[in-house]
Amino acid sequence: MDTINPILSNNKNVQDISKLIYDPLITLTADYKVESCLAKEWAKQNDNSYLIKLRENVRWSDGQKFTAEDVKFTIERLQEVSSIYSYNVQYVSGIDIVDDYMVIIYLDREVPFFEYQLTFPILSKDYYEGQDFANTEKNNAPVGTGKYVITEVQPSYLILSKNTSWWNKEKNLTIEKITVNLYSSVGELYNSFKIGNIDLIATANENLQQYIGTIGYSAKELKGREHTFLALNTKNYFLGKQEVRKAISYSIDKENIVSSVLNNKCHTSSFPLDYGSWLSQGQDASSGYNVEQAKEVLTAGGWSYRSGTWQKTENYRTQRIALNLLVRASDSSKVAVAENIKQQLANQGIPINVVQASDEQYNNQINSRNFDIALCSMTLSPSPNLTTYLGGGNIANYTNEEVNNIMNEVKNTTDENILKEKYARLVEIYKSDVPYISLYNNKYTVAYNSGLVGEITPNWFYQFYGIEGWYK
Repeated sequence: MDTINPILSNNKNVQDISKLIYDPLITLTADYKVESCLAKEWAKQNDNSYLIKLRENVRWSDGQKFTAEDVKFTIERLQEVSSIYSYNVQYVSGIDIVDDYMVIIYLDREVPFFEYQLTFPILSKDYYEGQDFANTEKNNAPVGTGKYVITEVQPSYLILSKNTSWWNKEKNLTIEKITVNLYSSVGELYNSFKIGNIDLIATANENLQQYIGTIGYSAKELKGREHTFLALNTKNYFLGKQEVRKAISYSIDKENIVSSVLNNKCHTSSFPLDYGSWLSQGQDASSGYNVEQAKEVLTAGGWSYRSGTWQKTENYRTQRIALNLLVRASDSSKVAVAENIKQQLANQGIPINVVQASDEQYNNQINSRNFDIALCSMTLSPSPNLTTYLGGGNIANYTNEEVNNIMNEVKNTTDENILKEKYARLVEIYKSDVPYISLYNNKYTVAYNSGLVGEITPNWFYQFYGIEGWYK
């Protein structure tokens, strides 16, 4: 543990625990819908400003009232310090306090689904008044507005007690006390879990079972937020043709990659949002592995299979499909995946040259779009904003007028039915046009001992959904 101050901490475990102590303006449901928290209402006034109405019945754990001043204070601190939440406010250009329970947040550019950025924890202005924010001893046990309050801080543990003044009276917490054990090594942590001293752990460790075994606990294995995919440069002569992109997609067996290269430590993926977002549930954007279909789409597109490769004559010139696949040389796992893809496509008569680039070369080629196919990874945001993939200047140089229109429509509506309909259409187009091939996501595991009872439905944003009904 570095600090329990959630704005200053760089420890993922601290960030998870801090969500029990500090509330954000807006939180997310288990399927990544926005949900009111300290903000009871919000509205997009125009492209660059949001009106936020705050709850009036909230008090800090030291008894002080929560007000708009706390929101302004937190945003300003996030803009001053290095924080994992600095990203959330990077485009905030100002904040006006209308009254004690209303603020207007101004942006220096339009940010689609900006409300998803309002999930950072809010800290108390009065508590830190006159203090050196980054270095004060008050960071050892700050006040919060959340479900639990820090009541004891020791070198080897923290005690969180139920906040009897918590504003949300609709939820009755059954767990009175939570002990957060602190360990100097992961080995100590796993041993403590195995002997029953810990009830719940969350980790992205792909080898968890090697450390804690398989007996005496339950686990929820989730699709994590590290998304790996192929970007197909649609400005390339071959990849500019839809049938070639489709044939490549049909020719890649993702299950084979996950099992033979990644030792089943990842989940196959078909779309950037298929980690559990309500906007992609029930939608499959994958073409599926079908080598016969790959041959059919190429043949229908006028390609002929001769001498082990696919070729086509256009403007009196015969072209044979041959492509480069860009990968980071420093990432041995990705290099192995690239070699697997190379072999799979070679079996289909699509020769691939794997280009292992240094980190600097890789970044330069991605930024300049100087590649044929690139093996990429991205840490996903909980926001459904797909600008990186489908908006202007996207990695694949992909343009589609209908997609552009949909992207403009979804950023200006909160109607769930319209959003669901529009995203279903985006999935269809993604599947048909294949500007990208989603491959897999990492695994995120929440393991808990059999003595912990209740509905445990975590995602990678929050581990403690339903904690008000948990008991031992």
